[in-house]
Amino acid sequence: MSETILKVENLKKHFPVRGGVLLRQVASIHAVDGVSFEIKQRETLGLVGESGCGKTTLGRTILRLIEPTAGAAYYMGRDVFKLKGKELRKLRLEMAMIFQDPYTSLNPRMTISDIVGEPLAIHGLAKGAEKESKIMKLMKEVGLAPFHMYRYPHEFSGGQKQRIAIARALAGNPKFLVADEPVSSLDVSVRAQILNLLNDLQEEHGFTYLYISHDLSTVKHMCDRVAVMYLGELVEVGPVKEIYNNPIHPYTEALMSAIPIPGQKSKGRIILKGSVPTPIDPPPGCRFNPRCHYAEPKCAKEDPQLIEVRKGHFVACLLRK
Repeated sequence: MSETILKVENLKKHFPVRGGVLLRQVASIHAVDGVSFEIKQRETLGLVGESGCGKTTLGRTILRLIEPTAGAAYYMGRDVFKLKGKELRKLRLEMAMIFQDPYTSLNPRMTISDIVGEPLAIHGLAKGAEKESKIMKLMKEVGLAPFHMYRYPHEFSGGQKQRIAIARALAGNPKFLVADEPVSSLDVSVRAQILNLLNDLQEEHGFTYLYISHDLSTVKHMCDRVAVMYLGELVEVGPVKEIYNNPIHPYTEALMSAIPIPGQKSKGRIILKGSVPTPIDPPPGCRFNPRCHYAEPKCAKEDPQLIEVRKGHFVACLLRK
């Protein structure tokens, strides 16, 4: 069995809401609220859910791009949130992020050589001719020509920009990558190319991915397991085939019913009532209960915990045990 590369325990990230003349904190946005999960080496875990549920915040917090409110994240046995100085800089080489929008994540004033080579320079990994050689190698690895390194971001298409962003993420030779909606801003015609590139890189280098997306079709293609997130909490986690074929949580059922099937009319589509509650004041009990068509009175009082209902399949629902 593969070794666990990342273990997250009760992770929370709350953002303060300030108001009044003195801008005192009057409330908190519960972006991530008590999330726990594990990822094995060479595995791809898909993180899905509606926009605003906390997926990107979770990914950024794990990488220490933003600081957590509470909880722990252990990368290869090291507590990410307690590392400082040289230890933290070293960790930056082992964990990287592919950002959602290549149009804004690439500095328009820098050449591709400077963008991809920036991690090499910051961490002192290479300089001069050796640095240029490594950049050329990275360009080839993501399917771009070496001469592209002397151009600027505005000279490339969306798909090419995302390849550049991937090359930059690979510069430090990481083992763990957070891919935050890596194809959501791309044309449908190039999405498959980028997804296949990520798969090929994983096969070659043994990467581990946390793949964040709201596109359930790409998640099914890319991932080994799926974690479903709703309003800052995980409501279901399990193998991709199990989640897609036998969803247990009512929210997961609704998500799966929305997947379009080519050549077929949608049948059994579950329409959720109401809208997503505000993360500033989440509902008591199960956070999904105001929109759940199975909800009972106890759902508004008791907070469900993730429980293993089948081998490797966990669900947080008081009615599904």
